[in-house]
Amino acid sequence: MLTTVVLTFTVLLLLGLPIAAVMVGVTALALKLHTFTPLLIIPQQMFNALDNFVLLAIPFFILAGRIMTEGAMARRLVDVMRALVGTKRGGLAVTAVLACLFFAALSGSSPATVVAIGSIMIPALVRSGYPEEFSVGLITSAGSLGIVIPPSIPMILYALVMNVSVAELFMAGIGPGLLIGGVFTAYVLWKARREDWRIEGGLTWTEALRAVRHGIWALFLPVLVLGGIYSGVFTPTEAAAVSVVYALFVEAVIHRELTWKGLHRALVESAVLSGCLLLILACAMAFVWLLTAEGLPATVAEWVVARVESPWAFLLWVNLLFLALGSVMDDVSAMLILSPIFAETLRRLGIDPVHYGIVMVLVIEFGFLTPPFGLNLFVAMGLTRKPMGYVARATLPFLALLLLALAVVTYVPAVSLWLPSLFFR
Repeated sequence: MLTTVVLTFTVLLLLGLPIAAVMVGVTALALKLHTFTPLLIIPQQMFNALDNFVLLAIPFFILAGRIMTEGAMARRLVDVMRALVGTKRGGLAVTAVLACLFFAALSGSSPATVVAIGSIMIPALVRSGYPEEFSVGLITSAGSLGIVIPPSIPMILYALVMNVSVAELFMAGIGPGLLIGGVFTAYVLWKARREDWRIEGGLTWTEALRAVRHGIWALFLPVLVLGGIYSGVFTPTEAAAVSVVYALFVEAVIHRELTWKGLHRALVESAVLSGCLLLILACAMAFVWLLTAEGLPATVAEWVVARVESPWAFLLWVNLLFLALGSVMDDVSAMLILSPIFAETLRRLGIDPVHYGIVMVLVIEFGFLTPPFGLNLFVAMGLTRKPMGYVARATLPFLALLLLALAVVTYVPAVSLWLPSLFFR
C-alpha cells in the first residue's frame, strides 16, 4: 500500500491538483486497491476531523482580522507606533515592524497583517524616501509574524492534529515572535545608519497623545483576548468569538468607519478562507487516518531512531524536509500531514511537542515568503502590482534573518518553552 500511496500522491501533486483533492484521491485509491474497507469511511473521517469545538476559533479569528482590516484599527495602530518610534533614524520602518507585530496579535493571520499594514505603510515608506524594494520586502516579511505571535491559526491546527494545548502553544509563540521582530528591527536600524536615511519629523506631544488615545481600543484587544485565555476566563475558541464581537463593536460603534459594504466583504472573504482551511484539514485527517491505520508512524519512528542519533539531528532533518516540501506544496498542508506521522518519533527522541510545533510554525512562516506557494508573496503582488520575481527578491534579506531565527528557536528550546514552563508545567 505504501508504494501506491507515495506514487499516487506524487503524480497527482505534479499534475497540479489541489492538495485537498490529492489527499482524498490517494486515500480512496489505496482503500479500493488494498483493503476491503468501504469508501464511506472517508467522509466519516472528514466529519470526525471537523467535529471539534476548537476549530470554531479559526473562522472567528479570520473574521475578526478582516473586520479590523476593513475598519480603522490598523491605521490607528500605525499612528501609535509612529508616535513611539517615528522620530528615530529609520523610525518609519521600525514603525512598520512594530505595527505588524502588534496587528499580528489582533488578527492571527499573516495575509491579513500584510494587507492591513502594507496598504498604509508601503506608500508612506516610499513617500518618505525609503527604497521601494526594501519597503515591499519589509512589509511582506514582517507581515508573516501574523502566524507566530498569538493568536495563530496554524497553531490551532497543529494543536488539533497533535493533541496539545492551544493556550500553551500560544504562549510558546510569544518569545520567537519577539525574537523575529527584534531581529528585523535591528536590521532596519543598521541599514538606516548605513544608508544614512533621513530622520522623520517628530510629532508634538499633543499629536502623540491624540494618537495613543485614538488607538487605545486597538491596543486593548490583545490584552482582552490573551489575558482572558491565560487567566482561564475563557477558552481560545471563546476568545476568538470575543475578538469578533469586540472588533465589530469598536469599528461600528466607536470608530464608526466600518461600512456595510466593508462588513459584507469581510464576511465573504472570511467564509471563503475558512472553508478552504477546514476542507484541507478534513482531507488531511482522512489521509492521516489511513497512514496511521497502516502503522506508518511506528515504522517511521523505528527507521528514524535507528539512523538519527540525537534530537537535534532530527530537528535539522525535519527543517530541511519541510523547506524542500515548500517547493511542491504549501507548508500548512505539509504540517497537517507529516506532524502526526512524526508524533511517535518525537516521543521516542524526547522532543517536546510544543517546541516542535513552534519550529513548524516558523518553517510555515518561511514558506509564506518563498515561491511557488508563498501566500504573502501573492498578497504583496496584489497590493503593489509588482511581479512575483520583484517581491521574492525584495524579501531575500529578511529570509536570511528568518533562517537565523529558525536556527536559534530550533536549538535553544528555552526561547519558546520558557514562558509556558512558568504557567503550565
